[in-house]
Amino acid sequence: MGKPTGFLEFDRRGNPSQPALERICHWNEFHLMLPEKERRRQAARCMECGVPFCQSGVELGGMVSGCPLHNLVPEWNDLLYTGNLDQALARLCRTNSFPEFTGRVCPALCEAACTCGLHGDPVSVRDNELAIIEGGFAAGMIGPRPPQVRTGKKVAVVGSGPAGLAAAQQLNRRGHLVTVFERDDRPGGLLMYGIPNMKLEKQIVRRRVELMAAEGVEFCTDCDVGKDVSAQTLLKEFDAVILCCGAKKPRPLPQAEGVQGVYFAVDFLASSTKALRDTGLEKGTYIDAAGKDVVIVGGGDTGNDCVGAAVRHGCRSVVQLEIQAKAPDARTEENPWPQWPKISKTDYGQSEAIALFGADPRRYQTMVKECRTDESGALARVVTVRLEPRKDNGRQVMAEIPGSEEELPCQLLLVAAGFLGPEDYTADAFGVARDGRSNVSTVPGGHATTVKKVFAAGDMRRGQSLVVWAIAEGRAAARETDEYLMGYSNLD
Repeated sequence: MGKPTGFLEFDRRGNPSQPALERICHWNEFHLMLPEKERRRQAARCMECGVPFCQSGVELGGMVSGCPLHNLVPEWNDLLYTGNLDQALARLCRTNSFPEFTGRVCPALCEAACTCGLHGDPVSVRDNELAIIEGGFAAGMIGPRPPQVRTGKKVAVVGSGPAGLAAAQQLNRRGHLVTVFERDDRPGGLLMYGIPNMKLEKQIVRRRVELMAAEGVEFCTDCDVGKDVSAQTLLKEFDAVILCCGAKKPRPLPQAEGVQGVYFAVDFLASSTKALRDTGLEKGTYIDAAGKDVVIVGGGDTGNDCVGAAVRHGCRSVVQLEIQAKAPDARTEENPWPQWPKISKTDYGQSEAIALFGADPRRYQTMVKECRTDESGALARVVTVRLEPRKDNGRQVMAEIPGSEEELPCQLLLVAAGFLGPEDYTADAFGVARDGRSNVSTVPGGHATTVKKVFAAGDMRRGQSLVVWAIAEGRAAARETDEYLMGYSNLD
């Protein structure tokens, strides 16, 4: 423990943010790095606990507490505090394939389980992680690491999101010949087209993809497995296949289907990202919220991203609807530390809407009941209705409150109501079994599917989840695939 009294001497300081009304004028990341001296102080706050809940990754109260990757948080915090960046980087990268991604977009399950947070503010673990990896890149410590020996085994990874990239990186470093198939025009999957630029700039994704390519991973883009190339071809040409296609089947909003001006959130966000990359956001090349009254159905991270994107487009107004009641502002007795805190938070997009329009865009216990169009058939207004919890055969459901309808102007309705699992065609092409939630079914506690030499990882196996979980899934699937190919594995 580098600074035994650090948690007593230093207050928590997170990476500062550019003011809301300034950052909505661009699509770049808006968090700034702390100076090195202050960052080392933040690392000194780590208590190096005897039982570090931050790296536990265990389920408590129905939700995971601590890092699913079991990152060696106290170790690299100590090394960061003492100025040993090279050693801190080595310990960080031992368990985390892509700290530059999790350091930006992870909700920091580690911090929620930090012992310092029991009676005060937790250690700024995520910001420390980002400082280590970006410091390593800046210092030239991170370069290609091609394997010294090749095994001759060939592995196909279908999907280049965080799970696919993690699996590909691990298997390539083991010495296998890895080809990643991606249906979009650029690798990255969710990282490229599901997360907007202000949270994760795309040159960060490209930097890692180029590094992996230099290490020997082959990327095959604009190639949709199950359509452009058959499952039989991959099974014939490769010794193993890992399916990492995500869970991109959006949950529909029946009362809005077929209405002009209604889009799924993932399509809205992807169109902006692609237009930024291809045309510099030229008008007519993306789903545009400029000058429109925007209503977003869904109160999660994707809904918040839609708020931030709509504000940057120049929307006239934005409202975000959430079916559930507002969470409490502080932990309740039923939600003690180190469980994940089920509390209300105001994210960056909502903060920007508040700064711009003077009011919180969120409306809780509210849902769209009806869409109304103008004479041309385009969406003009939505009718919302308030909801309340009621018991239905012993289950709690959210039911409409009669007479609570309200009409809102709306020319753009974005559906961010979650996902129903993976799209069918790739899984069907390989003939793998599915579970009750339509996810790819695997052996208990493992990643092998019901089809020989086919494995699955990430959201396609576990359902919609976090980037950190996808990385953990990809690494675990890589180890299991390696054992299948070689009879043993030395992968972490």
